[in-house]
Amino acid sequence: MDNQELIPRLFRTEYQKIVSVLCRLFGIQHIEIAEDIVSDTFLAATETWSINDVPENPTAWLYTVAKNKTKNYFKRNSVFEQKIVTEIKYNSAINLEEIEIDLSDKNIADSQLAMLFTICNPCNANEAQIALALNLLCGFGINEISDAFLTSKEVIYKRINRAKEKLKEENIKIQQPTAFEVKNRLDNVLKTIYLLFSEGYYSTSQNTTLRQEFCTEAMRLAYLLTQNQATNLPATNALMALICFHSSRFEARTNENDEIILYQDQDETLWNKELIDRGTYFLSKSSTGNTLSKYHLEAGIAYWHTQKKDTTEKWEHILELYNNLIILEYSPIVALNRTYALSKIKGKEEAIFEAEKLNLKDNHFYYSLLGNLYTDYDNKKALQNFQTALSMAKSVSDKKIILKNIDRINANKI
Repeated sequence: MDNQELIPRLFRTEYQKIVSVLCRLFGIQHIEIAEDIVSDTFLAATETWSINDVPENPTAWLYTVAKNKTKNYFKRNSVFEQKIVTEIKYNSAINLEEIEIDLSDKNIADSQLAMLFTICNPCNANEAQIALALNLLCGFGINEISDAFLTSKEVIYKRINRAKEKLKEENIKIQQPTAFEVKNRLDNVLKTIYLLFSEGYYSTSQNTTLRQEFCTEAMRLAYLLTQNQATNLPATNALMALICFHSSRFEARTNENDEIILYQDQDETLWNKELIDRGTYFLSKSSTGNTLSKYHLEAGIAYWHTQKKDTTEKWEHILELYNNLIILEYSPIVALNRTYALSKIKGKEEAIFEAEKLNLKDNHFYYSLLGNLYTDYDNKKALQNFQTALSMAKSVSDKKIILKNIDRINANKI
């Protein structure tokens, strides 16, 4: 692998690890120093490896250079030493004579967990938490994040900087979450990971690779939580199961032209059996205790969607899970999705009646679902709804799906 491929790959996997360790060491007030040191480390790799051969263990090389740059920063920056090192020494009990930057697997995991709970502090809005998590914990650049959210680089840059400043203003400590913090903030952490995964699974961005990487990062962060005793809780395992089940069908969801393939048309042989088994394992682990979260119910729905056979039993289970989800945490989109399961059990007439009661006229999915429900029941109304959905849809992939449904109805007229 040449430098043009190796360095970006290492940046994605190692940048966030080193940043998390250094941020935890320096504190939230000096987060930019940590980022600068790590950026300089990768710049040194780019320059050195273009002249000399790539080292036998490039990751170890990066860690060594990052450690040395950190130590050099301590030595040469008198302001840092006078005003900041004392605080670090007080907070971290570091012997400055023999300072050691701990980049062991355990400390990296602990630091990332501490950073995750810091970034997901409710003092920032959800969108700011996600942007900051993508940047600091997942190693995504400003350009990539702005591409994912279809907004300008300036907007994302300001969003991330405001989020950092807010954490500084609140003087949030980067430390292992206490039992109290886990109890009170785990919901927010899980929500951020859930939204990160959702952005990857259904993204308005046309960058398919980026979408998959968002899902991979969400899975990595969820797995990180399952590996820590304090956060290895039923809701965490349920979220991990949900991510695994949905990710298992990723390769079957698009064709070679990056066009979305609807569930009923997916090639089951492309589903990832290993991820389905892994999801089943975490879903089983989530069943302990008395807590029922929306992640349990959504994971259950996702599990039944990994069973391709179109049986009454399958749709009865899905409908029951949707019914419970609406009771636990109602949302119009959940209610809308429920009507498709309802059509499988009660028939299209009752499903159409329930769907139209929702009256979600500002959502193209509403009209797309009605188009599907009306197909072969009242094709004239089906076409009307698909045409409305087409006029409202924003992404190219959504428009292609709608046009394909319209073509199917028109083809049946002949």
